[in-house]
Parts: sequence; structure tokens; C-alpha cells
Amino acid sequence: MPFCAAHVVRGTVRMLLRHDLVALAEVPLDGNRRADLMAIDARGQIVIVEVKVSRADLLGDAKWTDYLDCCDRFYWAVPHGFDATPLHGMAFLPERTGIIVADRYDAAIVREAHSVPLSAATRKRATLAFGRRAGRRLIGLIDPEADVGLG
Repeated sequence: MPFCAAHVVRGTVRMLLRHDLVALAEVPLDGNRRADLMAIDARGQIVIVEVKVSRADLLGDAKWTDYLDCCDRFYWAVPHGFDATPLHGMAFLPERTGIIVADRYDAAIVREAHSVPLSAATRKRATLAFGRRAGRRLIGLIDPEADVGLG
């Protein structure tokens, strides 16, 4: 069975929830970027997870460093069996980033991400945006005809 990003997302969201991190998928960020998953914990720590199902997908992603200014920790989520060996003498998955291995049922953190705290102003802005986006999505589920805006 080929690797499927939706399966990796599902397993990763389940694992994050077990760690008391509540996640949203496809979260718009500054600079016209979009995080595959953004999660927040009970202390307000923000985690971004980018899902990659192939080496080409990861190698072609030049925008991931922009996400570092939007989170305390950054992870790559890859499917079980993903080849994460070094490429051309460089670490294939950068050291600051954590690695999550997932399937459609579950996931595990195989390398913890380094934590780099956000500034208070950035954390407040990101937390408010996260909460408002989650609320709009919930309203859209309750009342599909409501004008909930983007997000």
C-alpha cells in the first residue's frame, strides 16, 4: 500500500491528543504558508508538524524554515518505512526538528524536537488565531450555512 498523507495525519493527531496536544489541520500562517498540523498544549506551547511521505516531497520543501518562527517545536511526520538516511553528507531531517513516525492508527515520536520558546507577543497572536480558527471550523460543522470566513 502506498504511503498516504491522510493516514500519517490521522495517526499523528491521535498521538498528539494522547500527549494533551490539540491539533488543527491545514492551518494558515504568515507569509502565505500553511502548516499541515498545528497543535497547542495546556501550557500554550505551540507545535507544528509537517507531513512528508516521500524523499522528493521533503527535499522539495524549501519553506519549512519559515514555520520555525510560528512554533515552539517543529516535527516532521513520516510514514513507517520512510527512508531518513543522510543525503550528501547532511542530515536528511534537520537536527532542530523532531521526527514522528505514523500510520493511520497511531504514531510515535522517534526524535524529540528542540524547544525554542516563542516571544510573548507571537505566542498570544498565534494562540488567539488558533482558538478563533477552531471556533470558526466548529461553527461551520454546526451550521454549514453560516458565514464563518476563512480557516
